[in-house]
Amino acid sequence: MKLEIARGLFLIGALGVAALALAAWEQPRTQVLSATQGGAQCLLPRVAKASTAAKPDHELLLFMFGMSQGMRPQS
Repeated sequence: MKLEIARGLFLIGALGVAALALAAWEQPRTQVLSATQGGAQCLLPRVAKASTAAKPDHELLLFMFGMSQGMRPQS
C-alpha cells in the first residue's frame, strides 16, 4: 500500500471519529423554561438529573465529633 493511500485512509478515519464525537457531545446550553413543562414543581432543564435525599451517616458524625474533641488542648 502506498504511503499516500494509507495517509488518506487515516485522515478519513480520524475525521469520521471526530464527527461522531461532535455529534454525541451534549453541552449544557441556555434555554428558556416555561411553566407548562414543570407543572407545580420547580423547573429543571432536560439534562438535569434528579437527586435522592442524602441520609447522614451517624458513625461518621460521631467520628468527626470525637476528632474535634481530641484536638482541644488539655488543661
